[in-house]
Amino acid sequence: MGVSNVLRKISSRGAKCAAVIVAAGKASRMQGTDKIMADLAGEPLIVHTIRAFEQSEDIQEIILVTREDLLEGLSELCVAKKLTKVTKICKGGETRAESVQLGLDQVSKNCDFVAIHDGARPLVTPTVIHDAVRKAAKFGAAAPAVPVKDTIKVVHGGVIESTPDRSGLYAVQTPQVFNLKVYKAALETAIGGKKELTDDCSAAEAYGINVVITPGSDENLKVTTPTDLVLAEAILAARNQA
Repeated sequence: MGVSNVLRKISSRGAKCAAVIVAAGKASRMQGTDKIMADLAGEPLIVHTIRAFEQSEDIQEIILVTREDLLEGLSELCVAKKLTKVTKICKGGETRAESVQLGLDQVSKNCDFVAIHDGARPLVTPTVIHDAVRKAAKFGAAAPAVPVKDTIKVVHGGVIESTPDRSGLYAVQTPQVFNLKVYKAALETAIGGKKELTDDCSAAEAYGINVVITPGSDENLKVTTPTDLVLAEAILAARNQA
């Protein structure tokens, strides 16, 4: 059955979407801070991330993929914070792609789509999630993105070679949402072929899947450095004052 026929069948009965939140990284650029458990407005950063999907009407269940040393602590945290949509917490793999694959294996069979999200993006909003899920339900794959603001240079050997046309450049964010069955096949093929994947869309693109972009948000930042954590604090403070 082709993708278009699969989508029509799903549409007729209502799409169900799971979220796979990947939080299994080592946070090597955080200068010794475990960013997943870092304090953000009085709570661990990962709680903010999970809560966005907990509050989304488009998400039926949440799979959390993390490091082995965090499995027990995160399980207790989800119970304490009443994050009831978290149905599974599993250990990640050696690479992000392997971690995603392990998370996909835990998704319930009655889910048609999966929203794959970086655990270190705690400021994603239900609107960004909704737009990506709805668009994926229509076209099979979607991801939020924002136009690149800076001038981008192609550099080799420390020397600028060219300047791409900025009008066609976007910074892609997460959640990246896909038809679950099709994406599992795409990811398996990419991992089997040892393809280098810079994000989840990369596996879909290599498999011939067209990914439609949806509106992202400048606030949907990925906490990678200590400076990012400061910015996240400021954004949350501004939201609370609004």
